[in-house]
Amino acid sequence: MDRILIRGGNRLSGRLPISGAKNAALTLMPCALLTEEPLTLRNLPRLADVDGFGHLLNQLGASTAIQGTRPEDFGRVMTIRAGNLTSTEAPYDIVRKMRASILVLGPLLGRGGEATVSLPGGCAIGNRPIDLHLRALEAIGAELEMAAGYVKAIAPGGRLPGGRFRFPIVSVGATENVVMAAVLAKGTSVIENAAREPEIVDLCNCLVAMGASIDGIGTETLTIEGRDRLHGATYAVMPDRIEAGSYACAAAITGGDLELVGVAIPDMGATIDALVEAGVSVTPTRDGVRVASDGQLKPLTLSTAPYPGFATDMQAQFMAMLCKADGASVLTETIFENRYMHVPELARMGGGYPGTRADRGCARGGQVGWGAGDGDRSAGFDELDLGGVGRGWRDVCGAGLPPRPWV
Repeated sequence: MDRILIRGGNRLSGRLPISGAKNAALTLMPCALLTEEPLTLRNLPRLADVDGFGHLLNQLGASTAIQGTRPEDFGRVMTIRAGNLTSTEAPYDIVRKMRASILVLGPLLGRGGEATVSLPGGCAIGNRPIDLHLRALEAIGAELEMAAGYVKAIAPGGRLPGGRFRFPIVSVGATENVVMAAVLAKGTSVIENAAREPEIVDLCNCLVAMGASIDGIGTETLTIEGRDRLHGATYAVMPDRIEAGSYACAAAITGGDLELVGVAIPDMGATIDALVEAGVSVTPTRDGVRVASDGQLKPLTLSTAPYPGFATDMQAQFMAMLCKADGASVLTETIFENRYMHVPELARMGGGYPGTRADRGCARGGQVGWGAGDGDRSAGFDELDLGGVGRGWRDVCGAGLPPRPWV
């Protein structure tokens, strides 16, 4: 999608079902590599990344089948069967298109005793090195070799022994990889300072449904007793907290009233707290949460942080929303060093400007005008948010538009 044309000035209202979480879906799909039996995932979002990850699983020997959905299903239903792994290599031409492909490293190593995965390419919003993935896998017994842009991991004797590792900093992807590798280890693995994001909890719950033994789910210390084998399961992907938060910002910025159906309120604590502090009404309902605003917003000072802190993926949307606040807001980015590509465009529209430090951006209330596109998916949504409140037509263009079903 290269261009979206928006006519602003309309109030958003109604009911919106929330899709399955992309970040959870791309973590749950490689779990199918851990068993010969089928894994059926419900509520999968309709995303190109999901299709791409399915293609990668096909390359490794797994079959994927999209099933018909029931009336109560909003997302897709996919059954993945990895009866016989025909390859343990994830090639560069696939991994370079989708960084989440690195998440096959742990499952392939855990089940097959070896894995060869291309090093992922760069990322527009900042560096995402995989050194913590490799250090964690080494700690539970993997032997690693780097050559020609690939990492090859081997489990001595065909099976990881288990071990203990403490992350020096929180890493969501590395936590996911080492957990998937450890569930089929011979012994016990203890992971300290593990990421606590809801997507990590969703992964652990899925693995437990498949027969894994994981203690401490939702805490910073995970204790994993390796199993000889896992079995198949049927599991529903958690709702997307970032999608829900983005819609909430859109409701707030247009003075709207939306019921977000299927929202897991406990997963959105920091986002909801910030919305309420900004003067937005957030009320639980039987089916989710209602977000309403009269358009009178208060300025905020926010800083991104690992969960349960304020999510970096919500920073751009909040900056757009706070451009309509009565006063100046300050947002500090602590996760990714290049996540302010939206600021120049917001400035062109009369709302955002750089802070006094490289990790800080500001939003000021002002007359919303016009602008162009940028290169960050969350930032693409913030321009859609702000375009929705301005008067007249707004043309948002560029490769950075968010390729998600909720746009």
